[in-house]
Amino acid sequence: MPDYRRAWQPGGTYFFTVNLLQRRDNNLLTRHIDLLRAAVKTVRRRHPFIIHGWVVLPEHMHCVIELPPGDADFATRWRLIKINFSKAIPSTERISAVRAQRGERGIWQRRYWEHLIRDERDYRAHMDYVHINPVKHGLVKCVANWPYSTFHRLVEKGIYQMNWAGGHEDEVRCND
Repeated sequence: MPDYRRAWQPGGTYFFTVNLLQRRDNNLLTRHIDLLRAAVKTVRRRHPFIIHGWVVLPEHMHCVIELPPGDADFATRWRLIKINFSKAIPSTERISAVRAQRGERGIWQRRYWEHLIRDERDYRAHMDYVHINPVKHGLVKCVANWPYSTFHRLVEKGIYQMNWAGGHEDEVRCND
């Protein structure tokens, strides 16, 4: 078995990718976006963190979050987000014998990808990756057309421009 090593940095800023177990033809996250948002909000009340960037795609999500000073426990936050979301949706998925023995749902991949942000350049690269992801996966032609993202909030703050990641010709297609 691989030796997974996590970077535990109190007060750290992290990039995460979290996937559903069944990714093929699955739109569970966007179909139940309000339940996912509620799960995140509930966890943030007891285990605060700052959301710098977040995008939810049909079967996976990416985010850049910052933990409070002295706190490196992102694992608890992800465990609780997954549990709260899972409890809120109907149980219709196939559950393997191993998951059933452990009392698990068959919704999430057990692991997730995490990366400790090293510097400002790394931060900007991961924020851009978060927001370009719906375009990368062919879900929209323009970043601004994807509703399940912090992109619009960051446009309002002046961090991104509405036509970011596209030239003038992309603007025309995006507004169609």
